[in-house]
Amino acid sequence: MTRAIVSFDTELSAGLHRRGIDARANFDSSILGRCRDGDFGIHFQMDMLDRHDLTGVFFVDPMPALVYGPKIIAEIVRPIVARGHEVQLHIHTEWLRFARFNPAGKLTGRNIGDFPLSAQKKLIGLARDILVSAGAPEPIAFRAGNFGANDDTLRALAALGFRFDSSFNAAWHGRGCAITLDPGNMGMRFHHGVCEVPVSGLMDGPDSFRPAQLCAMSREEMRDALDHAAASGAIQFSAFSHSFELLSRDRRIANRFAVTRLAALCATIAGDPRITSGGFDRLPLPPQRPGRIAAAEPRPLRTLKRKISQGVGHLAHEVRYVRSLAYVALNSSRSRWSRIVGGIILAVA
Repeated sequence: MTRAIVSFDTELSAGLHRRGIDARANFDSSILGRCRDGDFGIHFQMDMLDRHDLTGVFFVDPMPALVYGPKIIAEIVRPIVARGHEVQLHIHTEWLRFARFNPAGKLTGRNIGDFPLSAQKKLIGLARDILVSAGAPEPIAFRAGNFGANDDTLRALAALGFRFDSSFNAAWHGRGCAITLDPGNMGMRFHHGVCEVPVSGLMDGPDSFRPAQLCAMSREEMRDALDHAAASGAIQFSAFSHSFELLSRDRRIANRFAVTRLAALCATIAGDPRITSGGFDRLPLPPQRPGRIAAAEPRPLRTLKRKISQGVGHLAHEVRYVRSLAYVALNSSRSRWSRIVGGIILAVA
């Protein structure tokens, strides 16, 4: 059986903080996925998983506690644990730039892999302690923010007692992800004392890897990648998303394409007898010398269909946003010219 690990990188936005957005607004947008259409964040995602009797994995980043305090992390962790889904450790070291206290001294960096081994151990250990203090069980799995890990990250994890890492994403290999593994191998394997559980995916062109990310793959591509993993005898299939990924890029409206894709992914997992749902708890370990699991081969027509679909989706969200602004101008502005411009935009868009 292949275990489908559906994970969500669950994180407050350092970018929103840098722009002056306060903690509550950041939480509402980044964690609750709040927009004009409602909430499409972690609670919505758990609702979707629960409808299909699936267990999700929420990689929670505790680093904002260094800026906002620990209470905000507990607000993220408690509902996930209460609903029976997994909490594992995520880390975005960008927050050190804004921290009241920097456990790495004067060192800062975008990725955990930017730090020396001793600092990585200190940062990961502190993040784990914050997560557990917020109500999470002791984490056994880790994912680096931006997939920005290196081999020292794995050494640090092994020294701290972690069993799994899920920071290896072939799409980011050489672009922040510096773990020295074969990017063409989708299989789990041991590396520097931990079991690496790579992000799954497929090839969408010669030497072009497409990760199993909700907003990166079409429903057809995700289904084909899942089918290929199960047919190949893979222990796991790792798909990922973010706590805010069901929103449009400007986070103002729901991304209905992404919502539909999540529903389709959940239904595919639930309906395939070769695939089970779960996280890292009791995940079978690979043999010491596992076989190689290659990604599914590219299919040009499938790739073209996804590109067209994404183009239509982006256009639909942009038009919807423009129309909403025009509607506001038309109905609330005292300026005659604003009302005229709003009416023209509505007519065109």
